[in-house]
Amino acid sequence: MTEKSPENNLPAGYEVPKVWTWDKGNGGQFASINRPIAGPTAEKELPVGKHPLQLYSLATPNGQKVTILLEELLEAGHKDADYDAWLIKIGDGDQFGSGFVGVNPNSKIPALMDHSTPEPTRVFESGSILVYLAEKFGAFLPKDHKGRTEAMNWLFWQMGSAPFLGGGFGHFFAYAPMHIKYAIDRYAMEVKRQMDVLDRHLADNRFMAGSEYSIADMAIWPWYGKITIDQSYPRATEFLEGRSYKHVLRWTEEIGVRPAVKRGQMVNRTSGELSGQLHERHDASDFETKTEDKLQKS
Repeated sequence: MTEKSPENNLPAGYEVPKVWTWDKGNGGQFASINRPIAGPTAEKELPVGKHPLQLYSLATPNGQKVTILLEELLEAGHKDADYDAWLIKIGDGDQFGSGFVGVNPNSKIPALMDHSTPEPTRVFESGSILVYLAEKFGAFLPKDHKGRTEAMNWLFWQMGSAPFLGGGFGHFFAYAPMHIKYAIDRYAMEVKRQMDVLDRHLADNRFMAGSEYSIADMAIWPWYGKITIDQSYPRATEFLEGRSYKHVLRWTEEIGVRPAVKRGQMVNRTSGELSGQLHERHDASDFETKTEDKLQKS
């Protein structure tokens, strides 16, 4: 590691130690749930509803990928895709309960249990869940060789790229306890490069895999689409000039009006307009009767 003048570090005088040690007070607003080890912190079973598909999640961009797909499957007539969606409050550490860790040893949402198989099947990591469900129902993953490969290309592009947008740019721009110019500049530059990658591709393609709407679109849209329409980190659209990526904006708006996409964003949502929050979803009728605005009036 190149030697640097400690007085120019942030905070001034900081020197990198030989061995890193955990400072429980570090980490900003996430300090209470961040830790350098895995495994459960408490014994807590997960609830199981009436449907074979049991989703444990929160309406972050990664969580929305899966609920959008599930709602799209139902919209397309796949009745066996009906599901229970249970709220996992990551700010409270629900992801460290023993039941959740049993489904996802990485303690990240979303996590899925499929009880329709001879033995219940656990599926974790959002990309894996999308592929699992698309293959299970034979939908939203092109069947031709070229289309399928292109969809998988862009799905894995998202899985590798979004940490620069979320854990990189989003963290230092919106959540870090201080604004660090070097960090914001580094990650803003990378996110803008990624947006340009998407914009150039979508200039020649209606959807990510070509002419067919797929799980690749569902994976990318909650992360990158929302940068163009002021639904990402506060001030991020202006800061990154999100609306200047006109082909991404066109694609974002086309996908955003889909009824299943509108519903999928509501599931396990705990912020924003009360009418757009459906903390848990157990039946299609819940969108009409159990949004937070209706529950608070009852």
